[in-house]
Amino acid sequence: MTVAARKGPRKKASGLVRAIPRGAGKAGPQAGPDAADLLAWYDRHRRILPWRARRGETAEPYRVWLSEIMLQQTTVKAVAPYYTRFLSRWPTVGDLAAAALDDVLREWAGLGYYARARNLHACAVAVAREHGGVFPHDEAGLRELPGVGAYTAAAIAAIAYDAPAVPVDGNIERVIARLFAVEDELPKAKPAISRLALSLLPPRRSGDFAQAMMDLGATICTPKKPVCALCPWMDACAARKRGDQESFPRKAPKRTGELRRGAAFVALRADGAVLARNRPPRGLLGGMTEVPGSEWSKDFDAGNALAAAPKLGKVKWEKLRGTVSHIFTHFPLELTVFLARVPQATKAPAGMRWVAGERLAGEAFPNVMRKVLTHALDAAARTQDQARARGATVRPRR
Repeated sequence: MTVAARKGPRKKASGLVRAIPRGAGKAGPQAGPDAADLLAWYDRHRRILPWRARRGETAEPYRVWLSEIMLQQTTVKAVAPYYTRFLSRWPTVGDLAAAALDDVLREWAGLGYYARARNLHACAVAVAREHGGVFPHDEAGLRELPGVGAYTAAAIAAIAYDAPAVPVDGNIERVIARLFAVEDELPKAKPAISRLALSLLPPRRSGDFAQAMMDLGATICTPKKPVCALCPWMDACAARKRGDQESFPRKAPKRTGELRRGAAFVALRADGAVLARNRPPRGLLGGMTEVPGSEWSKDFDAGNALAAAPKLGKVKWEKLRGTVSHIFTHFPLELTVFLARVPQATKAPAGMRWVAGERLAGEAFPNVMRKVLTHALDAAARTQDQARARGATVRPRR
């Protein structure tokens, strides 16, 4: 039921929704939010994005799905180059399904939340094998696919197939929370916000309506200093009338996990190669490339760190100054980095391999490992420069 269709006496507002604009969906000075106003605004101000179909074009489900998976917990600016590279290398879902997972992880490296990359590949395989390369048209069918949750299913259904669905991302969440002055804190308020968003859905142009709300939240109804004077729903917004727009959506205090620590070992071969291994396929950073290291734990014993070093014979591990810090979703991490220079003939221990220096950039190192490598290789370069200044050369035995 849309907001405009509600009839009968108005019930007292609950703690969840402080105020719903009177006369929602009707014309007049006290008009509520009208989808037509938002769509008219969108037709004039829609963003041009690499994955968005142009006016008059039909959205390609594969492109919608690819972009939505990439955009989870990530910005448009960060995603754009990754999306372009993926689409250039794997222009269809069948191409992506036929790719090796390691290649997909390499292309994804640096984008974060790596379970998405594994699910991306698994989903492509499922669409190719079980659906003949065609994405299901309905939300229920889409949610059966690996890595496709309620939001992504609604986004694909609405944008690619114009199905009556409203995907509620962070931008839309903020727009609706302000529009109706939703008082409950997130994440408790999510179901009510989804119902309110769906109540505004017009009978046609579901995809444009979803993208219009995304654009409104990204460009006008921003987290700080929203530009209310340019908003097509300005007169209907309960939070604006109260003057406390920036306080919505209400959010419960974030819980920061306890700090974990560990050690990372960068073995640098005489020819510039670095020792690496793959993480287990499941779990945090599953399947990604890393340098050898210790467990990451709350009670890490720095004095016994070298016990976790890879067995490379008689090598000298240098403990580098400072630490590498990284913040994961559920905990912060600090890594002590050790550096060793080894002869070119040094063999890689079982389960590890040497990665040539020129190939490091193309490996599937997650951001935390890229920080470790930068820290270690910069230290190695400084040592080399200092040795040159003294007229000596730092060179491992060959």
